[in-house]
Amino acid sequence: MPTTSVFKISSFSIFVIVLLGFAALFAPIIAPYDPMAQDLKNSFLPPFWLGGTSEHLLGTDSLGRDLLSRIIFGARAAVYVSVIGSFFAALIGVVLGLLSGYFGGALDALISRLVDAWMSFPSVLLCIVLAAVIGPGLETVIVAIIIIDWTRFCRVVRSETIVQKSSDYVSAAIIGGLSPLKILIKEVFPNIAPLLVTLLTLEMGIAIVVEAILSFVGLSSSHIPTWGGLIQEGRLYVNQAWWLMGAPVFCIVVVVLAFNLIGDSVRKRIDPVLRA
Repeated sequence: MPTTSVFKISSFSIFVIVLLGFAALFAPIIAPYDPMAQDLKNSFLPPFWLGGTSEHLLGTDSLGRDLLSRIIFGARAAVYVSVIGSFFAALIGVVLGLLSGYFGGALDALISRLVDAWMSFPSVLLCIVLAAVIGPGLETVIVAIIIIDWTRFCRVVRSETIVQKSSDYVSAAIIGGLSPLKILIKEVFPNIAPLLVTLLTLEMGIAIVVEAILSFVGLSSSHIPTWGGLIQEGRLYVNQAWWLMGAPVFCIVVVVLAFNLIGDSVRKRIDPVLRA
């Protein structure tokens, strides 16, 4: 891919993610209305380009709630879940992957079998069990993301650690008397960190999709707007007011695409084979 194309893709992705973060941080300030405020006299108003009013740019739902405000506050839930869920999933997966790949032997076999068993367990069933135990809410979604997706990081980090372990710089560190823990922290981890950046951006996009799915089936919080919840509400009126479902779907697609493009751009820049 030409450099100018990569730059354009990166610029678009960064713009989308910065916009998402801005909406999440300043939702109470920039949202034109209270996302939970009802106005039954103005229900099912279309977006302004379909004959609606400038007071409700994206229209209103069945209860007269402003759709733009609800999408902006939904961005807050998406960022909250994706950042916290992805960080802790990465933390657990990276630690176990480093230990498994470096020490090998019985520890590697134990962690590898744990990953295989964990990945064979139906993720949807696990989410339902979590919701039954701790109740529906954003915390349930975060716990589900952590429990399900740590295996993704563990497998990749384990494989890369095995490769790095056979490198000359690790052999030199061992000869120099560094402890295994210091070798992992000071030598191996910095060399796999660029790969983790790529994995983390991809995982954040996946986390947003997971949050939307769990919100759609009612396992997220019903007290705050979420993009998945908006889709679930909008599908009931898709023939009457398609924009109620179309707007949050569009937001999810664009944000997930931005995260994926950033991850792909980072991979192209740090991978010497792709960069050549």
